[in-house]
Amino acid sequence: MFDLKGEKLMSMEIKMIDGTDPSEGKYPGLRTGSVEQVNGMSIEWDVPVRMRDGVTIYVDIFRPVGMVNLPIILTWSPYGKHGLKNFDIFPNSGVPLGSVSSYAVWEGPDPIFWTAQGYAVINGDARGSWGCEGDVQILGPQEADDGYDVIEWAGKLPWSNGHVGLAGVSYLAIVQWRIAALRPPHLSCINPWEGFSDMYREYGFHGGIPETNFVKFMARSCQFTRGRVEDWVGMHSSHPLLDEYNQSKSCSDLSLIEVPAYIVADWGDQGLHTRGTLEAFKLISSHDKWLEVHGRKKWQYYYQSSSLERQRAFYDKYLKGISSEVDSWPRVSIEVRDRAFQGVVRTEESWPIERTKYVKLYLDGLTRSMCLTAPAQKASLSYDGRVIDDHIDFIYCFQEETELTGGMKVRLYVATEAGDDMDIFVALDKLDRHGEVVPFVAMAMIEDGPLALGWLRVSHREVDPARSTEERPWLTHRRLMPMSQGEILPVDIEVWASSTKFEPGECLRLTVQGNDIFKYDLPQAQLHQESVNQGRQVVYTGGACDSYILVPVVGKSD
Repeated sequence: MFDLKGEKLMSMEIKMIDGTDPSEGKYPGLRTGSVEQVNGMSIEWDVPVRMRDGVTIYVDIFRPVGMVNLPIILTWSPYGKHGLKNFDIFPNSGVPLGSVSSYAVWEGPDPIFWTAQGYAVINGDARGSWGCEGDVQILGPQEADDGYDVIEWAGKLPWSNGHVGLAGVSYLAIVQWRIAALRPPHLSCINPWEGFSDMYREYGFHGGIPETNFVKFMARSCQFTRGRVEDWVGMHSSHPLLDEYNQSKSCSDLSLIEVPAYIVADWGDQGLHTRGTLEAFKLISSHDKWLEVHGRKKWQYYYQSSSLERQRAFYDKYLKGISSEVDSWPRVSIEVRDRAFQGVVRTEESWPIERTKYVKLYLDGLTRSMCLTAPAQKASLSYDGRVIDDHIDFIYCFQEETELTGGMKVRLYVATEAGDDMDIFVALDKLDRHGEVVPFVAMAMIEDGPLALGWLRVSHREVDPARSTEERPWLTHRRLMPMSQGEILPVDIEVWASSTKFEPGECLRLTVQGNDIFKYDLPQAQLHQESVNQGRQVVYTGGACDSYILVPVVGKSD
């Protein structure tokens, strides 16, 4: 073993590079002082707001004409408050053309809808982005400080009622964790809609394996500035462990969050938002908090009328002080999926579900099946980790109706025939009674995705015993632990949470291979193309090598 914790940052040194001129992103330029009225709302473009260190950022303000004592919904991101025209750039998103106005920021609330409900909407460009002063640091602590300052400025505006709520999807949700943890006095509630809370584990390094494609997409999305921008791809590449730099990109203590929170996740954001949204719900200290988990397309779900009504009920209660349906909301609402676009919504009292029973399904390399009893005979199967889609499968067929809801763990006994490390990818699929793969909605636009995913770079296998549980390993990612060639090692792989119902005769399939199982042809595809694999990889089952998957079986409620 060797330790890489010596990779200490010098005063959080972050490499900065020249940004891209905002004009190349169709930026209209600063329009400070420009006011117009459209659809019953007054728009103030590029209102300057001075941060505590003297840097000026700019926000757009949308208010219903003639109204005062207004609650405020605030968004914050570097994507460009001028930028949304439609969702055509992401085909198959499910958001109809023209259903969201051009005044909405990307993945943010539509001011036309919200001003009609008696709210003001403030969209802020993050420090350094577009027309704002300063440099762009992506998902850094400075965004939380600036968000705090804007909330306090907004809460004291003469037409404000003093209550500010945060809103938005993805990046706009992620920053909510950071800002809310600082407890701005005028922040009254948050609505994080599918945003990871642990940048390293949930976005940058799945199981320690570096993500190599989506990180570039994000860098392009945050590149527009008159100053400099963080070298997002370069910093990602040069900081492979969970060091001070990577820690700085996540909320250090979610328990500091106490404001009311309406939190939404989806089962299909495997490798991006699912895990972190569920984890944040568990860890925040808010007394008033709700979790809703669906199995649909996230942008479509965010903007659909039923979701807007729930958002309105939440903001009515905590920004206007009006009693609403929130008073009778269940603590947790989940969709138990049958397949893509089919499932049943059920309410629960907690997450994870308390009546969950974890069951081991043991892998049998002789029959390529999974069974409830550990096979006595040892067996081995191998695949070439360098060959795309070379894999091994194990199948378990259910004899009675069964619901699997929650995270899972795969324990594998593995060895490599070459090199001193392995990248392991696992995927779960549901098979129908005819052995055909059942599709699920995934990643906002995909309609034939997997049931769930997991990853591990074996040199990152060290777990934190204080945070690990029987059903989930908590990897430290602090040092590398190379393998010895031919050495058989037990490793634990976290499979992200999902919810699926199986009828008798339907099956669960576990796939293991050395490269991405779930691949799709979109710019924001999450890929892992910097492999450490050097040859064939072996999985052992049976006897002393009792490889298994631990599945969360949920019994019927009383």
